[in-house]
Amino acid sequence: MAKNSAKRLKEIVKVSAFYGFGFIVDNKIKRQDNSPENLRLACEDLGPTFIKLGQILSTRPDILPAEYIRELSKLQDNVLPERFKDINKVIKGEFGKSIEDLFLKFNEIPLASASVAQVHEATLKDGREVIVKVQRPDIAYKMEMDISILSRIFNLTKAKFKDTLIDPTEALNELLDSTRLELDFNIEAENIEKFRGINKLVTCVYAPFVINEYSGRTVLTLEKIDGYKISDREELLKLGYDLPDISKKLALSFLKNIFEDGFFHADPHPGNLLIRDGKICFIDFGIIGKLNKTLRDSLNDAVVAVAYQDINKLISVFMSIGIKSGFVDRNQLYEDIDYLFANYLNTSFENINISYMLQEVFDVARRNNIKLPKELTLVIRTFIILEGVIAQISPEIKVLDIAIPYVKSHNLNKDIDLDEVLLNTHIFLKNSVKVPTKLIEVSDSILSGRTKIKLELKSLDKPLNELNRMVNRMVFGLVVSAMIVASSLVLNSNIGPKVYDVSLIGVVGFIVAGISGLWLLISILRSGMM
Repeated sequence: MAKNSAKRLKEIVKVSAFYGFGFIVDNKIKRQDNSPENLRLACEDLGPTFIKLGQILSTRPDILPAEYIRELSKLQDNVLPERFKDINKVIKGEFGKSIEDLFLKFNEIPLASASVAQVHEATLKDGREVIVKVQRPDIAYKMEMDISILSRIFNLTKAKFKDTLIDPTEALNELLDSTRLELDFNIEAENIEKFRGINKLVTCVYAPFVINEYSGRTVLTLEKIDGYKISDREELLKLGYDLPDISKKLALSFLKNIFEDGFFHADPHPGNLLIRDGKICFIDFGIIGKLNKTLRDSLNDAVVAVAYQDINKLISVFMSIGIKSGFVDRNQLYEDIDYLFANYLNTSFENINISYMLQEVFDVARRNNIKLPKELTLVIRTFIILEGVIAQISPEIKVLDIAIPYVKSHNLNKDIDLDEVLLNTHIFLKNSVKVPTKLIEVSDSILSGRTKIKLELKSLDKPLNELNRMVNRMVFGLVVSAMIVASSLVLNSNIGPKVYDVSLIGVVGFIVAGISGLWLLISILRSGMM
């Protein structure tokens, strides 16, 4: 493996240098044109691991600029097919039987050939027509070696990523997780079964049956779906389909899966959506999105905040689910969101490009040192793809026109989970009992000097000077007030020398207090603070 690893490392350096990224792995190589297009081409040339890394980065608008996201989304995963005898070996290794023993017919020419697997048409012994997805031989070994090399490169060059948006460790961890999932077809089979389960009552949505007895870690056998691509407008119109109706049903099915189920197909490009017998058939479950209840509720709150242009609510959502990577200026965040709303929401939804709007949402978060959860970035990427698909088949239908009324309705009609309410009430009451004790502990800590408070002050010279003047005036005003009160007491007490039976000390006190008060009033008027 060491020999192969060294050879592969040389290949990575050579390809990286050719496309202008050699400086990352070798200081002697000068920076060249490292444009978004060159990054995509480099990933394609370096094979499956780098294609997968590029695809992962294309789902992260929170860490990459828009131009890189758009370019990496074009990554092509088409490679030459494996020899048929090697495919037969994989199937025999999985089931202990050859293709002839398992299938009545098996088309040797693949329908599609990608970097991780290729797909063949076949017929089972009982006559059922199926699709067989077969993993490429040794692909797990090759990807494991690439990831090991990438790990070494990142460790040696992490200083070069210090001032960039990309966190190489995070990208590598995502690559590891994604590879683990993609190389085990049992997981994809489970995803298909779950998707079928949550949509069993949705009559317009369908996913293929998994043929479990012919599926395993490296082979996945599915019911064959003969349908038309959702983007094949002319053919669908000939068959009498209502394209706007299909678009609405497609959008509503995604909204249900995201906001209610927290489980959705995250790669809805036209090749993965077929129309058959009036149903939208989903295929290829290699990329799946999952949202826990907390994130679903937060996403719901965010959309409602956008619908009602409630900036403070949206800021609260950002702050609650985002990871703060530095100082967050709420005033600046408010201004940025206000500008975003003014830019996009003071027009009808039909004029809003959701792709650009969502990209700006991430830009706002990134500029304000807030990193949104990666699960949420996958939701937004899915909506962007979905908008593109709907624009192809029904340009007059806008995703936001469907999404905002749906979320508003979902928010109003959301069932109250009594168990959750009781649990939260119990926790609240239990913690409330501890509040007095905690307050006493905090007070004791402050009074004894054990408490340390760290404040980060930025650009406060002017506000502090203004604050000093305000405090000085306030103190001066208190002194004047005290002099007036004291003078009144002296006058009433007839203390000290008198003039015309009036206390001289009291009169002098009133005069001094009056002059001082007049001076204070003039200084305030001059400063424009009244």
